[in-house]
Amino acid sequence: MNSTTAIDFNQVEKSFGSLKVLKGISGQIDGGEVVAIIGSSGCGKSTLLRCFNRLETINGGQLIVNGIDISQPDLGSQQLRQLRTEVGMVFQQFNLFPHMTVLDNLCLAPRKVLGQPAKESAHTAKFYLDKVGLLEKANAYPDQLSGGQKQRVAIARSLCMRPKIMLFDEPTSALDPELVGEVLAVMQQLAEEGMTMVIVTHEMQFAREVANRVLFLNQGQVEEQGPARQVLTSPKSERLQTFLSRMSFAKV
Repeated sequence: MNSTTAIDFNQVEKSFGSLKVLKGISGQIDGGEVVAIIGSSGCGKSTLLRCFNRLETINGGQLIVNGIDISQPDLGSQQLRQLRTEVGMVFQQFNLFPHMTVLDNLCLAPRKVLGQPAKESAHTAKFYLDKVGLLEKANAYPDQLSGGQKQRVAIARSLCMRPKIMLFDEPTSALDPELVGEVLAVMQQLAEEGMTMVIVTHEMQFAREVANRVLFLNQGQVEEQGPARQVLTSPKSERLQTFLSRMSFAKV
């Protein structure tokens, strides 16, 4: 890890109508750090993640990402564009354009957003397809791929923008169990290479082995946080103990 702060959030609040989802969450994520956000469905973990690239606008508190204060209501289009360029996001669903080849899916954003020439964007796309082990699928269409392959393509697509931070919103939840490992292997490689990553996940063993820290959210607040192995093997919170006991997770 390096000493720079990638994400700094202070008393962040988010509501949907009368429903208060985030209730004053604070913390920071350093550059090169891998942080796993865990918790039961509805605890606010995906909402917090979506706030980090302003897919959701917070209602209170301060949120600074890569030096950009994205909590200001009048955030300019240039700053938002910079944020979206520097912060990649991988969703539960793959969101690939079905009428475009894998290569074209990867080249689209670098050409439209970064203004890359076609040759440069294709070179970058092939580099990252090779990185996720799918170079031979460059000319295939999404419906010719397995779910695991589609998610690896989605990761490669985000990497083509050369982001400084990668956000993952339960990237394996839509996959058949036998396909989960190939996606987690790509994410582990990114972690080993020093990519700043924030991962909402139910894969407890992966979180323990790959994450530097874990944040456990409960009812819109951080109930426990700390080094991943410590939090996941010796939880202090009774609520976290109950949560982990329900997961298929072996403490080894």
